Amino acid sequence: MIEKVEEFAEGILSSLDLELVEVQYRQEGHGWVLRLFIDGPNGIGVDECAKVSREMNVFLDVEDLIPNAFHLEVSSPGLERTLRTLEDYKRFAGRKVRVKLRHPMEGQKVFIGLLGVADEFGFELILEDESTLPIQFDQVRKTRLSL
Repeated sequence: MIEKVEEFAEGILSSLDLELVEVQYRQEGHGWVLRLFIDGPNGIGVDECAKVSREMNVFLDVEDLIPNAFHLEVSSPGLERTLRTLEDYKRFAGRKVRVKLRHPMEGQKVFIGLLGVADEFGFELILEDESTLPIQFDQVRKTRLSL
């Protein structure tokens, strides 16, 4: 179900020169929520979110993919967005990030530093002491921009 939502959303977004950052579908206090985080080269505004929301609502009503009643939210990923693709890692090179690993490295699972060079295998993290930590993508649980 999520794959079909992602596929349709990416089609809408590519025509608007926007990208799908993340899709969440979860039960929260007031019921089920389908959340789409979108972004663009110059950020994202309310108008873009509203347009995507309208088109997604039509698609979801017609396709009837989601069995539960739900609320659709379309928004910016925010200042501490998750990095998902190699393009994200390249785009945000030089920015401060928080990296959570699947397994401890050097006795810890969470590192904060500046994002260095990235390639198809992984990236470098420049730590506060200016040392460089090479990290492979398969070691990463989540990478977020950090303030």
